[in-house]
Amino acid sequence: MQKVEQSTHSPSYLPGSPRDFKQSQVGLTIAWELDFWGLYRRNIESGRATVAENEAGYQQAAVLLAAQVASAYVSSRTFEAQLQVARDNIILQREAARIAQTRWDYGEASELDARQAISQLAQTESQLPTLEASLEQARDALAVLLALTPVEVDALLAAGGPIPEVDPRIAVGIPRDVLRQRPDVQQAEFAAAAQSAQIGVAKAALFPSFSLGGTFGYATSNVGRSSLGDLFQWDSHTLQVGPSFTFPIFNYGRLEAQVRVQDALFRQAVLNYQNVVLQAQQDVEDARASLAGSVQSVAELEASAAAARRATELSLVQYKEGETNYTTVLTTQQTELAVENALVSARGAVPQAAIALYRALGGGWQEAPTP
Repeated sequence: MQKVEQSTHSPSYLPGSPRDFKQSQVGLTIAWELDFWGLYRRNIESGRATVAENEAGYQQAAVLLAAQVASAYVSSRTFEAQLQVARDNIILQREAARIAQTRWDYGEASELDARQAISQLAQTESQLPTLEASLEQARDALAVLLALTPVEVDALLAAGGPIPEVDPRIAVGIPRDVLRQRPDVQQAEFAAAAQSAQIGVAKAALFPSFSLGGTFGYATSNVGRSSLGDLFQWDSHTLQVGPSFTFPIFNYGRLEAQVRVQDALFRQAVLNYQNVVLQAQQDVEDARASLAGSVQSVAELEASAAAARRATELSLVQYKEGETNYTTVLTTQQTELAVENALVSARGAVPQAAIALYRALGGGWQEAPTP
């Protein structure tokens, strides 16, 4: 209800009628615009592409999280293996130091041998705190990724375990079109599609719009024989129906400029899509090459580690029998430690490369069945 005050000069003013009166009205207005130029269809198309783009972004985040969890786990197991290598070498070096000390005590060797053995042992033992700190950091990173406390992660990993092994055949026969399953590629593709639809929206605004509308309601006042209580009487109903036409003549230049803006944004989205695809190709090829190289390194380092362990055993036996000096023992022990550390690192690099390939391919994939 509203209070109305009209002027005596108003065209609707009737002589003798009150200038001030109250009026009540209620109604329903419906309008329908004919979508001749695809304004609403293109808007819907753009909205659906935007939804798909956001879903792809969510999938990309999930892939990255899974890869980071796996990488942190592999790092943890790799540091555990390196710690075990260091501890095993410390046991051997302690035995070698004991032998060198005994031979010096009995006058069969010089003090230099004993001091070299002690120095090598201390140097190897100094690696333990650094490796333990690295292991703790890897487990802390895993705890953050899993939303667990470090104590809970320590309990999960307490049983220990080897570095995960990977079948190198997973990198064989991967088709290039599998890159389209990468979420970031899909995200860039949907972003370009959404922007393309916005060009259609901007173009549709250049043309005239046609709409049909109508209003149905009730209106009454307290003038004359009318009463505010007669609002919902049928005699108080009102009806207005008619078409409308709108043509943007005076702001046509601004609308044309908006079309050019949307077209420029679309070209930018297409370039971004191309760059994402090229980067995806590079990621896959780099990960495949890294995986193949790591597998080959493991095979070669396993043979080298076996030879280094045998050389250390022989040098220690020869030193006990006085057939060689302690420098030979020292050299073989250093070589064994270096080669075994390299072997552990290479074994850890294999699953890390597989994780990188998983991330490069945008998540899980299925290997083609072997004929």
